[in-house]
Amino acid sequence: MRTRWQQWAVWVGWTISCAPVAIVLMSARWKLTHDPWYVQEFARIGWPASMLELLATLQLTAVVLFVIPWTAVLGAVLLTGYMGGAIASYVRIGEFYPPLVPLTTALLAWLGIFLREGRLRALLPFRRTVRTGGAIR
Repeated sequence: MRTRWQQWAVWVGWTISCAPVAIVLMSARWKLTHDPWYVQEFARIGWPASMLELLATLQLTAVVLFVIPWTAVLGAVLLTGYMGGAIASYVRIGEFYPPLVPLTTALLAWLGIFLREGRLRALLPFRRTVRTGGAIR
């Protein structure tokens, strides 16, 4: 039986997880439809247009794994790796503002899964300061 806090954490985690899912789905849609702005941006950062479908497939695979509870951690790891590649693509050409989008997307994915997955919270607990007899441990 989950406590009230655990139930709250799971619902908030799923809500937060919707943001990276929406961002990645939008990006995959732009890749698959060859949106003119996206194709131009893709070429500007040094990627050939022939890679659009492959990268969209990778994105969609990671998102599907992320939303399935049994494979969510694997999905988060794959999303993080993908977002790391996006960050590297921009940093390579000397642009430091655009990487905030993939960085924020990856952070939201991990925050969402941290809140919705009790086993992950148990694995990565936040430490609390305990006072005993005037001493802080």
